Amino acid sequence: MRALALTLALAASTAIAQPSPEQTLSAVVGVSAKIQQGARSAATLGAQRRGSGALIREGYVLTIGYLVIEAESIEVAGAGGRTVPAKLAAFDHPSGFGLLELLAPLEGTPLALGDSAALAEREPAMVVSAQAREGPSLVYVVSRRPFSGNWEYHLDSAIFTYPPVPDWSGAPLISAKGELVGIGSLIVGDAGGQGTQSPGNMFVPIDLLKPILRDLIEHGRRSGPARPWLGVNADELRGRLFVARLSPGGPAERAGLQANDIVLAVGGEEVTTLAEFYRKIWSRGAAGVEVPLKVLRGAQIKDLTVRSVDRAQYFRGSKTY
Repeated sequence: MRALALTLALAASTAIAQPSPEQTLSAVVGVSAKIQQGARSAATLGAQRRGSGALIREGYVLTIGYLVIEAESIEVAGAGGRTVPAKLAAFDHPSGFGLLELLAPLEGTPLALGDSAALAEREPAMVVSAQAREGPSLVYVVSRRPFSGNWEYHLDSAIFTYPPVPDWSGAPLISAKGELVGIGSLIVGDAGGQGTQSPGNMFVPIDLLKPILRDLIEHGRRSGPARPWLGVNADELRGRLFVARLSPGGPAERAGLQANDIVLAVGGEEVTTLAEFYRKIWSRGAAGVEVPLKVLRGAQIKDLTVRSVDRAQYFRGSKTY
């Protein structure tokens, strides 16, 4: 009853024809992944992962990629209780999306892709997770702003919502029109803006999927050259970039970068934020390009050159491909 009441309340905020509440909720699925033995992501993301996803067309589910990277097996549970196997059709590192192809039919009406760019602050939306399909959460968009993750990840206009939803991983953000506008990625402490104490969630905008969806389905990746990746996890602190950790065996570790180094410059150009750091790396060319770094280690300044790679090459290919 709560699910129907909430979807009907959202529907009342727009006069545009839209799917029924039952159709909307039927698109939400559960995603379970068993990760390969020896997977590089297992240390940080675990060997058993669970979250949600959304049917976006017949036979395809969109989720957040970290749930399914390096998966040995994937199962998708529909609203009617049926569980079917799936394979990882694509993991798009720049956006963070994971696209699954179902290996058997599953009940549910796919969600239409909405216009996430039109999603304004203070606009209501609904978050539906597979774990709480009958109790969807009413949230409000509280911020649209850039987001830089310390794993060489950047979004120009991430969606931040309040109040926080506990089962956020892969959960669809659904607009008042009943359309998919985002996929759940994180819980954050500053949803209202940097420096605020306002817990909430960050969603990846669905508009990032539209220009690459055909490529993901047909080729398993977006077209064009891959971005250079160094394998550096860095944190911003007082206008400096501190290396928190390095991907074991990754390009930066092989080049001699160390935890607690302070990154000062890329190619001779000063960097003080993660966004600057990433943009200067990515602007140097495709994966494989050499990236000169200037770092402070203790009291010494060191120059290092890191030969980048395609991030997808670092992780074990999913056995579900």
